[in-house]
Amino acid sequence: MKGDRHQETGWRGSREVWLGAAHALLIEGGIDAVKIQALSKRLRIARTSFYWHFSDRETLLAALAERWVARTSEGMIAACNAFAESEAEAMLNVIGCFLEDRDFDSRLEFAVRSWALQDPVIMAQLNAEDARRLEALIAMFHRWGHDGIDAETRARTVYLTQIGYISMQQRESLSVRMARIPAYVQIFTGQRPADREIARFHAQHSFKPA
Repeated sequence: MKGDRHQETGWRGSREVWLGAAHALLIEGGIDAVKIQALSKRLRIARTSFYWHFSDRETLLAALAERWVARTSEGMIAACNAFAESEAEAMLNVIGCFLEDRDFDSRLEFAVRSWALQDPVIMAQLNAEDARRLEALIAMFHRWGHDGIDAETRARTVYLTQIGYISMQQRESLSVRMARIPAYVQIFTGQRPADREIARFHAQHSFKPA
């Protein structure tokens, strides 16, 4: 077997290989599933090889938390700062980042929120990221002329709606999601996206309306 050959030849994997396996175990079984022995078994690499890349499990978990930030917050904040010709299109940029895991990994987000319930350090980091994401949304609304409680409430409505989707594990087909998006944009911004903006949005996400 391939894994047996790895052990025979002394292949130790790489930091990214071990971290990727930890990511998968976190999503599949929660933080309690992320154990060095379980990773070794999954990868079919000798357990001792783990220590070439991480000093201990806590170091791995810290790297996993960093990976979560990179795969969620960074994509969302980039979307908040992306170019847009109108406020409606700016909102489409934000909504769009949640449609594909490459920009915002929703399953990882759900797993980390569950992890935070039993780890005060992760909860503190989660609270900090929630604040940072909200700041990016508020700044986006400021750029489009909203201020004070108006900008803050719009930002919170957008963010809490999306986190609600994730926390409740909502599963909508892409066609259903796309049909609702223009109404969401109007609710969040007060503007209906133009037909050309919706067409561009569909093309960006490889969606062809029926």
